[in-house]
Amino acid sequence: MDVDAILTGMSLILTPMSLLLIFVSVVLGVLVGALPGLSSSMAVALLLPFTIGMDPILAISMMAALYVAGTFGGSITAILINTPGAPPAVATSFDGYPMAQRGEAGRALGMAAVASVLGGLFSLVIFILFTPLLARIALSFRPQEYFALTLFGLSMLAAISGKSSLRNLIAGGLGVLTSTVGIALVSGIERFTFGFPVLYEGINFVPVLIGIFAISELLNQSQASDKVMKRIKSLALKLPSREDFRRCRMTILRSSIIGTVIGVLPAEGTTVAAIMGYNEAKRWSKNKEEFGKGAIEGIAGPEAANNAGTGGAMVPTLALGIPGSGTTAIILAALMMHGLRPGPFLMTETPEFIYAIFTAMFLANILFLIVGLGGVKLFSLITLVPRTFLWPAVFVFALIGSVSFRQAPVDVWVMLISGVIGFFALRKGFGPAPFVMGLVLGGLLEKSWSQSMIIFDSNWLRFFDSPICLFFYALTLLSLGGPLLAAGLRRGLQRPMRRAFPFKSNLEE
Repeated sequence: MDVDAILTGMSLILTPMSLLLIFVSVVLGVLVGALPGLSSSMAVALLLPFTIGMDPILAISMMAALYVAGTFGGSITAILINTPGAPPAVATSFDGYPMAQRGEAGRALGMAAVASVLGGLFSLVIFILFTPLLARIALSFRPQEYFALTLFGLSMLAAISGKSSLRNLIAGGLGVLTSTVGIALVSGIERFTFGFPVLYEGINFVPVLIGIFAISELLNQSQASDKVMKRIKSLALKLPSREDFRRCRMTILRSSIIGTVIGVLPAEGTTVAAIMGYNEAKRWSKNKEEFGKGAIEGIAGPEAANNAGTGGAMVPTLALGIPGSGTTAIILAALMMHGLRPGPFLMTETPEFIYAIFTAMFLANILFLIVGLGGVKLFSLITLVPRTFLWPAVFVFALIGSVSFRQAPVDVWVMLISGVIGFFALRKGFGPAPFVMGLVLGGLLEKSWSQSMIIFDSNWLRFFDSPICLFFYALTLLSLGGPLLAAGLRRGLQRPMRRAFPFKSNLEE
């Protein structure tokens, strides 16, 4: 481990301006997380164009801090009003709101904050240990290995969000197709430009991200009436007691491991980690009957897992250039926008960058504990902000953000069209995260394919020469065929049961 790089990275963050901006990002992250309908992905997408003129390290640090704090912020409204501010907080509401109803909102919020911090710090240790290791391994990768790795990352889209794997793959495929718009770098052929010179350089991802995450959600929220939410008023904060820690210590450790592993897997994300953390907490608990009625472990499990997923998701994003979640896909796009090379060269050429991000995320975890607990009464009032004031403000920020990147009016139209398409796609069950990851990974896939074909003199069979490529192809087939194989096995096991108990269904009816 390079001590000089660690000290340099820390010094880049431990400056008054850096600390101030990270603090502001944490406050914004908790606010965004606490507001139902907003998400950290949306906030990071809106922040992206405003970081254009900033130092790259500071820009990515702000996004990472907002990502971490926004993941925790969703638990506030999940506990207080049974309305998760972010998707990963859905599992927290199962036991958090029942605790709040019986007057233990402060205890529930205290455990949520502490478990989130411990999960986040655990994943950061893994982040700092395994990112350099993965980067060193990836240095031996050639274009064909990167093609196989990116293909595997795209295959993971089937499990990223939503109930339909097919819809996720279709959305990801459309994202890859969108990334091909413009003039091909190798052949110089125009693709999908329809005679518009403005499309020769391709569709810029900044207005697309803003439209997909912000405008589509704005249109979706406009359908709901401005409900008056019942807010829990008993907010006497209470940090977890010694008995609470004793009861939840293994749950927090287990969920931290689960969240980190899930975060490292390309495309899985913190929502999957939170659900798995909750399920495993219930599986191993000695008090299963309490779950759903206000079990303290039902809060510790998902909160440790979802925040551990943030650090885990940064590992493949920085070390391999493969985003670990929808939000890290936006962070990956920001890296490219600032002229940085995601992947192993980031570690070898600018190792201080990795350690600066680590320091920023470490500080963000400590700060959101202080901000979250100290300002919980204020954040509970945020839920009363009418949508009639909230969403016009979001729309104005979206307009400014979309046009500020290139000062091109066409980007406003790109944002609006992307938002409308995203709105109708969401109504049909197509999530935004698979599309965004397809958009980001599509360029990497085409680049590695083109480079490999030039090296191989157009002999595509050479893609199967490398054992590393074969390994990733096997993982891709397993990722795509795994759900079908599992369904087939279940059907195969059910047939003997039906033969042995032919009247079981009649008895159940």
